[in-house]
Amino acid sequence: MKSIPTLLFLFTLCLTASLIAEEQVDTSPAPVKIVKVFPYLKIDRPIVITHAGDDSNRLFIAAQKGKIFVVPNTPEDEDLEEGKLFLDISERVSYHDKKNEEGLLGLAFHPDYKSNGEFFVYYSTPGKSHNYSVISRFRVSKDDPDKAAADSEEVLMRVAQPAWNHNGGTVVFGPDGMLYIAFGDGGAGGDAFHNGQNLSSVLGSICRIDVDHKSEGLNYAIPKDNPFEDGKKATFPTIRKEIWAYGLRNPWRIAFDPKTGVLWAGDVGQGIWEEIDLIVKGGNYGWSVREGKHPFGLNGVEPRKHLIEPIWEYNHEVGKSITGGSVYRGKAIPAIAGAYIYGDYVSGKFWALNYDAESKKVTANHVIESPSIPMMTFGTDQNGEMFLSSSFSEIFMLKAK
Repeated sequence: MKSIPTLLFLFTLCLTASLIAEEQVDTSPAPVKIVKVFPYLKIDRPIVITHAGDDSNRLFIAAQKGKIFVVPNTPEDEDLEEGKLFLDISERVSYHDKKNEEGLLGLAFHPDYKSNGEFFVYYSTPGKSHNYSVISRFRVSKDDPDKAAADSEEVLMRVAQPAWNHNGGTVVFGPDGMLYIAFGDGGAGGDAFHNGQNLSSVLGSICRIDVDHKSEGLNYAIPKDNPFEDGKKATFPTIRKEIWAYGLRNPWRIAFDPKTGVLWAGDVGQGIWEEIDLIVKGGNYGWSVREGKHPFGLNGVEPRKHLIEPIWEYNHEVGKSITGGSVYRGKAIPAIAGAYIYGDYVSGKFWALNYDAESKKVTANHVIESPSIPMMTFGTDQNGEMFLSSSFSEIFMLKAK
């Protein structure tokens, strides 16, 4: 075991190397401002902001305590004080202020929502000895486009959660029409349940399922091109074929670049490092033997070929809980087109990161000047313009300076 002075020396060395690397990246301010919108809209803990992809120009805002609201995409409207209640499953959802990583965490509309009316949610629900993460299909009412049928629920997955934290929670459709689901490692600390490198559990992974078909015994199908669909992995007695990528601690959030189809993830760190990953088929992102670009814990390892390094990291002097965003593809702010917008929940800081896929290097990490905002999530409207929400029930929007 290394002595404390040795560990401090290694940490200082890693931190110095990281700072030197950051100095080679453009960190000048982005010509962007973050502006509060929907000034009088009252939605408690707005945790998802999205659209239905049906050309209706509506926004759907999910509240963590179990309700989904629909509002017109009129962010400057000072008369809008409440949205229409689209779905209320609060009686099925487990949420407590002291366990605030549970609740209604994810919402995604089917790519063919305009014709089939299907959407999908990720939420926590109580059990006898522990809670569960539930991924379900719902359908819109046949009579009212602003109302979902609460009794239409079809449970697709029900996953036991050993602790209340690290639930992940994003559900998002990829350009391939498959549903991607982000799960955290099961919670506690230090990967206490050993899920990060465990292909026998969906925890600590991003799963990929086909919601338009069903495999035997399932309410969904496992795509035949999933990386572990054949179940062959000698070190595991069983394997979850739904897994697309693994070795993640608490991916919050994941999002596809609508132009390139690349899947981005912000993975929340533990001891020192927050990270941004590009998720690929079968990828192993190192948790819990790696945190960021560094060994983690007593079983930590140096870089290895089969472990994928993040494209970017920052330490806990900068921020302590990354909130992953998405690549900006709107038209209102040309200066940040193609930049990955993200922030930190604890420090309330924001950045616009540019990544050169050809050289595989970050070329810029522009600071977005803003008030300190404990942002819960980012989201976009049907035009690609970007919103974000705070834990104080506020909604903001990115605008050009």
